[in-house]
Amino acid sequence: MKVTTGIDIIEVDRIRRSIEELGDTFLNRIYTEKEIEYCSKSGVMKYQHFAARFAAKEAIFKAISDFIDGREDAMWKDIEVINIESGKPVINVDKLKNNIEKTADNLKLESIDVSISHIKDYAMASVVAVFS
Repeated sequence: MKVTTGIDIIEVDRIRRSIEELGDTFLNRIYTEKEIEYCSKSGVMKYQHFAARFAAKEAIFKAISDFIDGREDAMWKDIEVINIESGKPVINVDKLKNNIEKTADNLKLESIDVSISHIKDYAMASVVAVFS
């Protein structure tokens, strides 16, 4: 078993500016349809939600970077942050698992746990990935 970690913090304003300046081009490059729908419904907190998901994706890249071929743009949408009924964020990693298992000869991704948090100006995420 191998356990890896990743952490990221981002300024909410950086994500807000990207969304306001690039609009759908930015959103559709980074986020899945479910993520866009969830964050867009968050009212005044929508930029914090987008930033937290961006931080989660970055933290995951850091945790799994040894097991993927580069940081292709397609990888952004292979990582999807969804919320279960309790509101807890979880990672939908089906596409990501396939990508990792193709490049990591003897390792299989068992799980990725994520913790995200945000305040007015910052969002952060911490990730623990378990491989067997």
